[in-house]
Amino acid sequence: MWFEECENFAELWRGLPYYLLIVLPIFIAVSPVSPVIASHEIPVYRMHQYDLHGVAHGCRSAAIQLEAKTLNTWKTSRHCVITRMSDLTPDLFHVIKNKAGALIVMLPKDMQNLSDEEQQHIYSIEMAMSSDETSIPVYFSPWNTDLQRVLDDLGNGNISEEKASSELKSLMNTISASGYQVVVGSGIPSQNNNIKIATIHGKLSGTGSEEKLPTIALVAHYDSSSIITELSSGAESNASGVSMLLEIARIFSSLYSISKSRPKYNIVFVLTGAGKLNYHGSKKWLEDQFDGSDNSIIQDASYVICLEAVSKYNNIYLHVSKPPKDNSFGNLFYKELNYVAKTIDNTTKVEGVHKKINLAEESLAWEHERYSIRRLPAATLSTLKTYDDPGRLSILDVINDAEIDRLYKNTKIVAESLARHLYNLNTTQILSSPVDVSKESLTMWMNYLTSQSRSVPLLADKNNPLVKSMEEVMTRYLNDVKVSYHSSDKRDPEFVFYDVTKATMNVYSVKPAIFDLFITLLVVIYLGIVYLSIQHFPKLYSLSVKLSVKNKVA
Repeated sequence: MWFEECENFAELWRGLPYYLLIVLPIFIAVSPVSPVIASHEIPVYRMHQYDLHGVAHGCRSAAIQLEAKTLNTWKTSRHCVITRMSDLTPDLFHVIKNKAGALIVMLPKDMQNLSDEEQQHIYSIEMAMSSDETSIPVYFSPWNTDLQRVLDDLGNGNISEEKASSELKSLMNTISASGYQVVVGSGIPSQNNNIKIATIHGKLSGTGSEEKLPTIALVAHYDSSSIITELSSGAESNASGVSMLLEIARIFSSLYSISKSRPKYNIVFVLTGAGKLNYHGSKKWLEDQFDGSDNSIIQDASYVICLEAVSKYNNIYLHVSKPPKDNSFGNLFYKELNYVAKTIDNTTKVEGVHKKINLAEESLAWEHERYSIRRLPAATLSTLKTYDDPGRLSILDVINDAEIDRLYKNTKIVAESLARHLYNLNTTQILSSPVDVSKESLTMWMNYLTSQSRSVPLLADKNNPLVKSMEEVMTRYLNDVKVSYHSSDKRDPEFVFYDVTKATMNVYSVKPAIFDLFITLLVVIYLGIVYLSIQHFPKLYSLSVKLSVKNKVA
């Protein structure tokens, strides 16, 4: 009975090629359960890469085609380590960069609400990554559900292996477990030789003979920096300094527009580029001002005030390379800051910090040192007490409401102190409505500046929208606004940039190498059975007929 049913079933397949009956089961066995979830496309951002004064920084490679492993399971250079930033440590990073094939780091889900301990942990990793060059590709991904799922799968696979009760069970777990292949198809990073760094300056002329009037300069660099070129919002360093400078320019442009309220001082406003690259913009701009044939607008400046990180903490520090003399502008301005700070907010303290210029270091500590080298009296206003604060070069430098409040307060203190000195008045209500500091204006600038990465390689273009926007605003408030573009020396470049700042990472679900061996063995056994069945089909057929007859007789 059952033999007749087999013959009827075989009749259905008689029209198909026999090789399909052999190959089809193999395809079914090795195909993924769900091809849709077997691959993920994840946007990633490469660790920065640049050369400064001939010293290489950042990672040197970009392409990846390796098997994904976790921090606990990777072993060789054939593995790409995927980890959360919270699980990575400086020591582990140094081991990975020397022995692994690549590194993928997933950033925290909420970058704005980290605890102090979590922030310090990230700072330590950033410092470790920035200290030396890295030969392997290093990419960062914002928190991503697909990458989180990959990490969970890799972790669950490891747990099953560790809990295996026997060697046989461990082997079966290894065979059945799924792995992941990481592919980033970026080519070899190449140098970007078309670099144009913009420095914008404009001025407000005081009443009287402009050439004979004392000049005050306000300077801020507009770029930012971190270990991730594409994720450098730089809220504190230095969107806050730029916002304060533009707000002071707006306020004093109103005062200077009326001849009766115009003081006997010229004010120069300067927005410099490449501040994070040893203040290259200020260096080149000063060379043009001092060594060029045109009349310099800053050569005889009474004082240069650089603004950086002016909203992170409550206190204000005046950093100088040389203590100001008695009755000099620097000394009098410092006294004005102290007085106004106590009047506006008695919890804010103003303190002077003296640090000599160390030319032996690779980079200068503060921007005012560029001007001090040119023998101009200069200082940097900042809420940071030390130049090596890790927040100046961190991906955690993002905007928050508390910083906006402090920026508003500190801008009032600086603007009022400057007005008291320029007008030689003792009142603290010089700036009042309608000529007063606007919190809305400061908030607008902070939101705009931090809405994009301001890393130097991304701004080094003559048609950059951010640079054009700042130029337009300065043209609205100031006179004689000019933009000067500078590039690195071609023969002996001070810095070199490289492309491939972002890419798409493909993560494919794959089986381990031992699975291929296991499937190969099964296929060989299967084909062997099929071959023997075909070779001895008459005997098998006779045996099946005999069994069928016996069943009928029974």
